[in-house]
Amino acid sequence: MSLEIIQNILIILLAGYLVIDNLGITIINTWAVTTGLCAGLIMGDLKTGLLIGGTFQLMSLGVAGLGGASVPDYSLATLVGTFLAVRTGSGLSTAIAVGLPVGLLAINLDVLVKILNNFVAHKMQTLLHQHKFRKMRLVGLAGPAMFAFKNMLVMFIIVVLGPNAVKAVLKVVPTWVTTGLNVAGGMLPVLGIALLMHYMPVKKYIWAVMAGYVLSAYLKLPIIGVSILGAAAAIVVFRNGIKDSEQKKQQAQAIASSNVNNGSVEEEDDTYDE
Repeated sequence: MSLEIIQNILIILLAGYLVIDNLGITIINTWAVTTGLCAGLIMGDLKTGLLIGGTFQLMSLGVAGLGGASVPDYSLATLVGTFLAVRTGSGLSTAIAVGLPVGLLAINLDVLVKILNNFVAHKMQTLLHQHKFRKMRLVGLAGPAMFAFKNMLVMFIIVVLGPNAVKAVLKVVPTWVTTGLNVAGGMLPVLGIALLMHYMPVKKYIWAVMAGYVLSAYLKLPIIGVSILGAAAAIVVFRNGIKDSEQKKQQAQAIASSNVNNGSVEEEDDTYDE
């Protein structure tokens, strides 16, 4: 068995595991960046996998499938992008141009699987009322199986068509389409960060935002360096917050004990007067 066939099998199996890990018992936290790590290890190009995974991870910031909502599958997009980028030797732009539409397409498939899972849930409920617990648990496995099959089917099509077929499709696609997807791919990380900052106490820590901007934009400090400085600042702020809370607690205890003492003194004075 050749190396490419082994890679194809592993990448398809990883595609099925992604959704089970995200929706079930999380083992390796298959976000886009960790998916890129795993895909890079399988394809033998760790740098490309991390680069593509990190890019799609930025796009997913502030996006969450809460309350059963369907969101773009950036992990699947990372998997497709990494596979094609390594096999075709293309760059990040091609990975985004192909991977992002696949991630968006997965929304429709996700909705379809959730609709089908309604029938699974009703069947399990019927078996529950009939006290057929073993059969109920077996039927319940259909839910994760359909979610896994959804991703594996998409990845299987990508693998079967092969990089050459994808290259042919990209040649047919007009330049303005791929350019628009690249522009959108560049905007989505900014949108993700903006959505994330909307729910963060930015007004309280605006100094940290300004410091990070200066370090990155003007001093050209790498993102890892900025992150380390940010972590150091967070530790300082956290420790100062603990000290402030302890001081406030001590002050409150001192005031409470003072009030108690004053009350007891007044009672003694009243007794003495009597």
